[in-house]
Amino acid sequence: MPRYTYRPFDYVAPPELTGGPVRDAPVVIVGAGPIGLAAAIDLALHGVASVVVDESDVVSVGSRAICWAKRTLEIFDRLGVGERMVEKGVTWKVGRLFHGEREVYSFDLLPEDGHKMPAFINLQQYYVEEYLVDRARDFPELIDLRWKSRLVGLAQTEAGVTATIETPDGRYDLAGRYLIAADGSRSTIRHLMGLEFEGTTFEDRFLIADVEMTADFPSERWFWFEPPFHPGQTALLHKQPDDIYRIDLQLDASADPEVEKRPENVIPRIEKAVGGRPFTLDWVSLYTFRCVRLARFVHGRVIFAGDSAHVVSPFGARGGNGGIQDVDNLAWKLAAVVKGEADAALLETYDRERVHATDENITNSSRSTNFMSPRTPMERLFRDQLLALAEDHPFARPMINSGRLSRPASLRGHVAAAPDGGGGPVHPGDPCPDAPLDGGFLLERLGGRFSLLAIGTAAPATLLPVLTLGSESLAAERYGRGLFLVRPDQHIAASWAPGEAGTAEIDAAVEAASARTKELA
Repeated sequence: MPRYTYRPFDYVAPPELTGGPVRDAPVVIVGAGPIGLAAAIDLALHGVASVVVDESDVVSVGSRAICWAKRTLEIFDRLGVGERMVEKGVTWKVGRLFHGEREVYSFDLLPEDGHKMPAFINLQQYYVEEYLVDRARDFPELIDLRWKSRLVGLAQTEAGVTATIETPDGRYDLAGRYLIAADGSRSTIRHLMGLEFEGTTFEDRFLIADVEMTADFPSERWFWFEPPFHPGQTALLHKQPDDIYRIDLQLDASADPEVEKRPENVIPRIEKAVGGRPFTLDWVSLYTFRCVRLARFVHGRVIFAGDSAHVVSPFGARGGNGGIQDVDNLAWKLAAVVKGEADAALLETYDRERVHATDENITNSSRSTNFMSPRTPMERLFRDQLLALAEDHPFARPMINSGRLSRPASLRGHVAAAPDGGGGPVHPGDPCPDAPLDGGFLLERLGGRFSLLAIGTAAPATLLPVLTLGSESLAAERYGRGLFLVRPDQHIAASWAPGEAGTAEIDAAVEAASARTKELA
């Protein structure tokens, strides 16, 4: 199959420079990668307009983020692109771990049925961006995509922000009430504001290469410690659509990035990794592990999301997934503030909740790095002994860390003071589990606004939409019996055992969770 064909998006001179009518867009989004595009779509679903600016005029060059986890796919499904992504992507749930030539063990990331979305798909970032651009075009009155538009200046006041944008036709000022910085790990906005990342940069370097080849490798994640084709290091193989395979190879800390990326150095390494199969080199990059974040994600009217706010090592697929989960948390809150339905203090809960989630990701990524690259002979001995034990002794397997794969962070204890009376498997702060429902799935009926889920009990009178399910459903097994207040981002905001909550209790929980300033519509 052909490799991806890049089609430049049309640049259109902005109305600020042509004298045309200027739309009132309360939110400026800088960066049209997955994070910025998802934010624009989510805001549009809440009826909030945005202008998205990006200095490029094509989707991302190279596959970049490729592993999209179940929770992220559920978010993409709510935004309207999840099914398209799954149809194109390579679905997988099995991972295999090797030490040398020996398979140590395998694992299944989704052993149960009854979920709309799979455990993981592999899909190149350029496809994800293409699908998000297509979806954004469904909102011509609410999303203004501006290509070849580079932010070069930024100012903010108590009332709003002004971004200075450079285009082929000159510079202009773009005003908004809030600005979302989704401009990546080398964020211009972070630099202009004098903000620095905090955390750890590791010495380890990894070469990542996409190769086009025909092979009979199954749709699984393969990870090697000390593979025979790359002695003393680690390696990772993932299958992508279009006969593209991602190969990650650990390099010495002293490796020169520019030298290692040269085809004459890359190709011999890949030949060994793929067993001499013919292939074509599609894309090459080299990265250094970093586990860093901003101290805060909210700075007045400038809000950071994705790689502009935090960077983690790519093993475990926590970067792109974490960024989309940032958007999931932020968009409904920002929309409520913009529309006057909530106090600006609601944005502080985005900062608190996503900093917590980021710290969880950083902890897991740091542990992965230390396990894959032991710093002392004793650490290496411990690792190798675990690998030797794990083949025959399952107790050792959870201690092997080849990149703890992305899972949604639980916000338990980090949401506004919330009743937790359900006593079942889920609690306030948890993302809602999916379950089959009336020929569809439960998560298709939740999200976008506050709602009440009643399982095995009657719901009191409320202005909220109510979904009532019986106590014999699979949903009842995954939630327990009771009432569950669900946030717009499909997280549990509060729960009550049957008979514990009336209208007043539910209204109070909604007010606490939404920092509401006027009557719920």
